[in-house]
This record gives sequence, structure tokens and C-alpha cells, in this order.
Amino acid sequence: MSAPPGAPRREEPLLVVRDLVQHFPGRRESLSDLTPEPVRAVRGVSFSLSEGETLGLVGESGCGKSTVALSVLRIHEPTSGSVRFDGEDMGSVNRHDLRMMRRRAQMVMQDPLSSLSPRKPVRASVQEPLDIHRIGSRRERQQRVDHLFERVGLSPELGVKLPHQLSGGQNQRVAIARALALNPRLVVLDEAISALDVSVQAQIINLLRELQRESGLAYLFISHDLAVVRQMCDRVAVMYLGKIVEENRATDLFDDPMHPYTRALMSAIPNPDPESEAGRKQIVLSGDVPSPSQVPVGCAFKQRCPIGSDRDVCGETEPSLNAAPVGGGRVACHFAGEPIRLDG
Repeated sequence: MSAPPGAPRREEPLLVVRDLVQHFPGRRESLSDLTPEPVRAVRGVSFSLSEGETLGLVGESGCGKSTVALSVLRIHEPTSGSVRFDGEDMGSVNRHDLRMMRRRAQMVMQDPLSSLSPRKPVRASVQEPLDIHRIGSRRERQQRVDHLFERVGLSPELGVKLPHQLSGGQNQRVAIARALALNPRLVVLDEAISALDVSVQAQIINLLRELQRESGLAYLFISHDLAVVRQMCDRVAVMYLGKIVEENRATDLFDDPMHPYTRALMSAIPNPDPESEAGRKQIVLSGDVPSPSQVPVGCAFKQRCPIGSDRDVCGETEPSLNAAPVGGGRVACHFAGEPIRLDG
């Protein structure tokens, strides 16, 4: 997706993340455990995002997707690494500059009821960012809120209602309106449509695309729903145990995934064609995801991998995220693209 017609092209990507690391204090397993191992939630993640583009972050629950988003916005202070947003090094900005940055980078969470005040009319929640940043006069703020409601497909008259009086789809539209109140450049969508009915999901996807076409918004789209990611994203980065293991254009990644973990994820997407679905074999991974406080030596995916579980190099050397052998993307696998043998 591209920026609006006539908009000047930006040379540098809007968001550049390099070697992002996020550790959290570990939990003591016993009274004698004085130095618990830290939780290595994010282990050196790098990506970029341009204006008007949507990058999907996908992977199993607990892989670090949401932690990446919170660290990029400095809701969590990163342990190490760099984040450049709109030409600024986010690690060096002071509190005032960080507040200004957050006018240009907003977030929409999975459950709007948890992010909207249950005691405030939804109109007040949408107006709150304008009040906090003292933008415009009182009348101008009210007009801005009316415009935002209309922009996300809601009647301004609904603004007097409390969140519990609206449907899930209406509340998510309210949350999107609030995120747009300050005219951001970047919107982080953290499982923002996964809790909605399929028909409502389609409406929100269409709304997000329309808003992107109008304003050149960049989206960091976090989801476990691969069918939605395929519809929504220009590029996709697949995460496993705190690292990106594959990244490519969405069409190429879905059509020809290189990493065995990506291929397992793709094989689980239902096929709407009954004949194709009947003949399709799913790649079923054995075992569980290792603990982020005890990351294995070598490839973190080795114990579950249908290709490299018995290969020495996978247990000794962690693969780097390099150019894929074919397709133009990046993949972190010693045997990327090698056929997977399925029993039966």
C-alpha cells in the first residue's frame, strides 16, 4: 500500500528497529534461588516499516510480538538495541520529546473494553488525547470528535453511550477513532480484530485500509490469525521465542515459506475448497515452545523441527537472519526450504 497521491516520498523508513532486546526479571523458583534467569522476551529483533505500509508480526502466543510493540513505543524501556521513529533516535529522547512522539505513534489493543473507561461516555474517551495535548479550542475539539466518529463509520450521537452499551465492533471503532485523534503516522494494532465476529472483522479491515489510503498511515499489525494477516499486510515477519525467523512480502511468504516453523503455521490455515482441504497434510509440531528464561543453545526451534532435530549444526550454532535462498526474503534456518517429510 502506498502513501496518498501527491505526498512526498520519504527516503528513510518511518520506523527502523535494530537488534531490539527486551529482558524481564526472572521469577524465583525457591528461597535459595537468589539470581533467577531473566526472561528473554525479545532477543535481537530488527525490521523497518515505511509510510503507507503494513507489517504483520505473527507467531504463537508468548513469542514476543506484543513485547516488541510495547518496547518500540517505549511503554517498556528496551534492554538494548535501537529504535528510530520519524527520523529520531527514540533511545535518546527526553520525557517531553517522548510525549510528543506519542502524538505520532498510537496503539489499538485487542479488547477495547479494557482500554476504554467504563465510566466515561465513549465521546469523552475519543476527546481525551486532544484534551491532554491541549489541541485546539473546546469547540474545535468537539468538532474534531464528530469528524472522527463519522470517519470510522459511527454516528456522533453514539458518543453519549458508555462502552457496555455498544457492540464489540462499535467499541473497536471508538478505539480506532481515539488512536486517530492526534493524526498519527504509525498505528500499532495488537490483536485489534481477533476478538470480533468474522463479519465485523471484515468491516474493520476495510475501515483500516480506507484510512491508510486516505492518510498514508503505517500499521504494525500483530496477530495470530494468519488468514487476516494475509488480507491485511504488505510484509510479514514470523517470530519464534523472541526472534524473527522469517520475513518476506506477504504474497511470497504465504505462497512459498522457507522456514519449517513458518511452513507449519501455514499448513494450519483452513482451505475453503473442500477438495483441496481433504488432500492437504498439516505439519504437526511435537513438543512445546521452550521457556524464554532457558533458551536452548543453537537453534531455538531445533527440538520441534521436522528437518533439523537430528542435525548437529542446529544444536550448536544459532542461525542468523539472512537472505533466503529464493524469494527475496530473509530466513534464519540452516536448511531453509528443504523438503519436509510427512508420515503417511
